[in-house]
Amino acid sequence: MQRQGFNRAVVVLHWLLAVSIFFLFISSWWMMALPLPSQELQFRAFPFQLHKNIGITLVILLGIMLYMRFKYPPAPPLESDMSPGMHKISILAHAAIYGLIFFVCISGYLSSAHTRWDTVFWWLIKFPRIAAADEEMNEFWGELHTYAAWILLALVAIHIAAAVYHSFRNDGIIRRMMRW
Repeated sequence: MQRQGFNRAVVVLHWLLAVSIFFLFISSWWMMALPLPSQELQFRAFPFQLHKNIGITLVILLGIMLYMRFKYPPAPPLESDMSPGMHKISILAHAAIYGLIFFVCISGYLSSAHTRWDTVFWWLIKFPRIAAADEEMNEFWGELHTYAAWILLALVAIHIAAAVYHSFRNDGIIRRMMRW
C-alpha cells in the first residue's frame, strides 16, 4: 500500500525551513538596527554572520528537501480533497516559494561577497572570496535580497492562509500533509 502522506524527512525539513525563515526575518530587523561597526563597536559581526550561516544552511536544507520530495513523492491528492486546478496552483505556489528561498539566500550571499567581511560558515569553514569589496554591488544585491525577502514573506503568508483554508474546509489536505 502506498503512503498517503509526505515523507517524514520532508515534513521535518519543511518545519526547519519555516522556523529558520521566520528567525531570519525577525533577526534582520534587529541586526539592521544595530549601530554601524567602528573600532569600539564590533558586536554587529556576530548577528550578521549568524544570519549568513542560517541562510547558507537554508539552501542546503532546501536542496535536501527537494531531493526527498522527488525521490519519495506523496500520492496525488484525491479529487474530493482538491480539484485539479487547485492542485496545479499548489504546485506553482510551492515552486515559487522554493525558488524565492533559493534566490533570497543567493542574493544575500552575493551582497555579502561584495563587502569587506568574510563569510565563515558556522565559524568553521572560511568561504573563498568571490568578489572584491564594492559598495555599489553590495547595495544592488542587498536591495534584490530585501525585495525578494518581502515577496517571499507575502507568499509564505498566502501559504499559511491556504493551510488555514484547508483546515477549516476539512477537506483532507491537512491530514494528508501531517500523515507520515
